[in-house]
Amino acid sequence: MFEFSLFAVFVVGLLGGIHCLGMCGSIVGIFTTQVPREKARWPFHLAYSSGRIGSYAVAGALVGAVGQAGFLMRDAVPIQHLLFALSSLMLIALGLYLAGIWGAVRTLEKVGAGLWKRLQPFTTRLLPVNTLPRALGLGVLWGWLPCGLVYSVLISALASGSAAQGAFIMLAFGLGTLPNLLAIGLFWEGIKAWAQSPRVRLLAGSIIALFGVYGLVKVSYTFYMHGWSGACHVAA
Repeated sequence: MFEFSLFAVFVVGLLGGIHCLGMCGSIVGIFTTQVPREKARWPFHLAYSSGRIGSYAVAGALVGAVGQAGFLMRDAVPIQHLLFALSSLMLIALGLYLAGIWGAVRTLEKVGAGLWKRLQPFTTRLLPVNTLPRALGLGVLWGWLPCGLVYSVLISALASGSAAQGAFIMLAFGLGTLPNLLAIGLFWEGIKAWAQSPRVRLLAGSIIALFGVYGLVKVSYTFYMHGWSGACHVAA
């Protein structure tokens, strides 16, 4: 099941490029204009995304460790069972959001607003982005930008019940977002209209929602077959 989770969150990251376009498009656009004209843009964007994905992995490890601590109570409460169901519901909500049907995922972005207020001032110290280390550092900071897409996947990392697995889940998600962020940085105007097409949004959202439906079916079947005692079998 862990291997499926890695595949699922990679696809979520890949299809979530529609959200990235609206959320990070302007940021990446500003970042692009600051790259010296005599230098190639793609190494800067790759450095930026490397820092961003690294922050995702750290966040995944942290929430995975929290989940691992919570699972010490698994004999009393089927925590992993419930968290896996919650992560599946979040994928459905995320799919509906990307499809333009339901925007409840946006409320998650308020969760990290306090942390971002403390980190945002440090981003100005790395501007202009005229060296690769600055691009990497800026990516590390922007990895903590409040984002409903990221928070939705973090619930899957929490449900993994392992710091290592949580880090790998967020790493897989981050790698899924990489092609989109590189494309936004290098071909911003060319892909903007395509990614905002209602048909594209509906298709991407539907696929992500199907992953969530599969997860709910999986956890429901496990509960039906094993009851509360099957909680530890959900992610096996």
